[in-house]
Amino acid sequence: MPRPMWTGAISFGLVNIPVKLYSAVKKKSIHFNQLRQSDGCRIRLKKVCPSDGAEVPAANIVKGYEIAPDKYVVVTSEELQAIQPKNARTIAIEDFVKLNEIDPLYYDSCYYLAPDKGADKAYSLLLTSMQHTGKVAIARVVMRNKEYLTAIRPAGKALALSTMHFADEVISTDQLEDLPTDVPEPNKKELDMAEQLIESLSTRFEPEKYHDQYHQQVLDMLEKKAEGQIVSNQPEVKEGGKVIDLMAALEASISAIKGQTGTNKETTPGKSRKSPSATGRKKASAQ
Repeated sequence: MPRPMWTGAISFGLVNIPVKLYSAVKKKSIHFNQLRQSDGCRIRLKKVCPSDGAEVPAANIVKGYEIAPDKYVVVTSEELQAIQPKNARTIAIEDFVKLNEIDPLYYDSCYYLAPDKGADKAYSLLLTSMQHTGKVAIARVVMRNKEYLTAIRPAGKALALSTMHFADEVISTDQLEDLPTDVPEPNKKELDMAEQLIESLSTRFEPEKYHDQYHQQVLDMLEKKAEGQIVSNQPEVKEGGKVIDLMAALEASISAIKGQTGTNKETTPGKSRKSPSATGRKKASAQ
């Protein structure tokens, strides 16, 4: 069972809703350790002072902010705690907006909000009213010595919270040097063909259809190596050449899709492949 990683309250006008914050994502990652090639001995990384080469224990390490080359201001946890807003345990709702007004570029990490003891009715009221109005709450919260802008929205029977980037953290496309400037407008036939291709590939978004294929391939390879098998190289996939005739490429793409007889354009979700055995995982996983 997931454990709450933060507790506080949603401030909704004069309404206060105690809540618990849970991570909404369980990331899959494969961790490798650094080993000495000659004997497989694991390499340990030490925190060492470059001036005298001595290892520095965690108890002797403090936070410092560099104000000039090799000049630092030392900051303590107590000092950071002292300047936190008084409502540091409050998710303060400031505005309600439409979901489609938020560019996905602003989203960062995802969490769930669950009601704390005694907050079921107020929590349900906020959830239901947001479902009826179709609005998303924009709020601020302080966690781990950092202020976050957040978006709160209904997600089934729960409220989901997404931390967001502030506007000055998002890079504008005007800053990209490689975007084309003098590009001719597509003619009507090209545009019609491109739109037809998009429509032929259009379907409902079903997240369970998509799987991390490379992650599974790495696990399979690790299991084979743990069992002493030889891992063969994957066949090289030839990349397509530079598109010379755009219309020909569009027409060929549409013809290829139309020629897929006996198959549904909505890809059937593949069956999840069996994970490596416990023995293989134990031998291959990071210790």
